[in-house]
Amino acid sequence: MKKFLLLIFLTGLFAPMAVKAQFESFKDSVVQLYGVVMTADSLRGLPAVTVKVRNQNRGTYTNEQGVFSIVVMKGDIIDFTYVGFKPKEVLIPANIEGNSFSVIQLMVVDTVYLPATIIKARPRREQFEREFVNADVPADKIEIARQNTKTAQSRILMQSLPRDGSENSRYVQRQASQQQFYSGQYRPQNIFNPVAWNEFIQAWKRGDFKSKK
Repeated sequence: MKKFLLLIFLTGLFAPMAVKAQFESFKDSVVQLYGVVMTADSLRGLPAVTVKVRNQNRGTYTNEQGVFSIVVMKGDIIDFTYVGFKPKEVLIPANIEGNSFSVIQLMVVDTVYLPATIIKARPRREQFEREFVNADVPADKIEIARQNTKTAQSRILMQSLPRDGSENSRYVQRQASQQQFYSGQYRPQNIFNPVAWNEFIQAWKRGDFKSKK
């Protein structure tokens, strides 16, 4: 019991000292960063430049004169981005003395060369009508679908193209269903089908089976 009370006493005695040491270490790592962002060619202050601490959701913007101020930590990397200029970065030294650091950041214009664009005069009405009438308009998707759904074309495609996976699956299922339906009995024969006999008699009366010379 005495050892337990001694442990509690020592913990209560040294805990504030440890917290104070951690606070002092954290306080020593905090840096007030301030500076100005300007163009490299004319030294003009850039407003609304994004000043962001890398890998953190903290940042700020420069004012109308390009001045900014932000609290960072020693060892942080600060990214400067602005539309039309190349991005820049600044590393806050880990061994700086004090809790303030100033920087003058110069931004360089990011020049992008686009391919040349040739502007031509608008064609006259006569030229437009002639080109429109003589234009070779390719068959669109609707016309292609219409051609592919013709009866003759569909018959050719059905004979030439192999069945896909879904068609083979449906065919096997139909065969299995018929086998189960007529399980234990004979399949019906068309020779005993009265409808087929009626069609045969009507065709015989019409003379469909007479040889044509």
